[in-house]
Amino acid sequence: MTDDILVDTADGITTITINRPEAGNKFRVQTARELADALRRFRDDREQRVAILTGAGEKFFCIGGEHDPVTTADYGAIMPIVDVYELIDTVAKPVIAAVNGYAVGGGNVLHVVCDLTIAAENALFRQVGPIVGSFDAGYGTWYLEDVVGRKRAKEMWYLNRKYTASQALEMGLVNEVVPAAELAARARGLAVELKARGPLALAGLKSAFSGRHTGVAGQARMAHDQLLSMYLLTEEAHEVSASFAQRRAPDDGKFWR
Repeated sequence: MTDDILVDTADGITTITINRPEAGNKFRVQTARELADALRRFRDDREQRVAILTGAGEKFFCIGGEHDPVTTADYGAIMPIVDVYELIDTVAKPVIAAVNGYAVGGGNVLHVVCDLTIAAENALFRQVGPIVGSFDAGYGTWYLEDVVGRKRAKEMWYLNRKYTASQALEMGLVNEVVPAAELAARARGLAVELKARGPLALAGLKSAFSGRHTGVAGQARMAHDQLLSMYLLTEEAHEVSASFAQRRAPDDGKFWR
């Protein structure tokens, strides 16, 4: 049983809640590992179609990472949060961020890498790296630039200003702002709406968006998870595979012109 997150699965919708409100829903090593495990289970469960990521309580979505003093460069001591960002970005299903309060530092990055963001009216967004001895030179910069533009992304990172939910909506940082009391219901309503969309179409679209920044990994994922999977269903693939197993020439009348 996990300690740092709560996971609920109902009607094909997985809700993942960071459950450390007393610590601002900061993620520590354990939290990141639990989030990654939950996202892998969501990815692999064919019954689950959409995920919602949120924070416990009414004040914090997530205010970033809770790092112990770094005394070694050993890989095992590194916060595995990039695994979480990567999974959110590449799992072939929609992930919705329901931002119920402060989204700061790594918490802001968390919602940025999600496919859609619904924010409560009391939500607040901020990047703080340079004033707390940290930075994100990957998802938190590249994807933020895609979302709000180069100049605004640099402003957020360099000047560390706070942005209200309405300001976030105006700059395109979030998709929608709702009263706090309506956030959970609105996020779930959006998830239900997404469930009515073709899952293969959504998977192909997500791979295309992700592949823009992930290079050969993104291309491989689209080629393998979508194109190859569909090809393996064709008569051509079945005949070629069967002919090889039976050590005969394929019946090329149907497939070669």
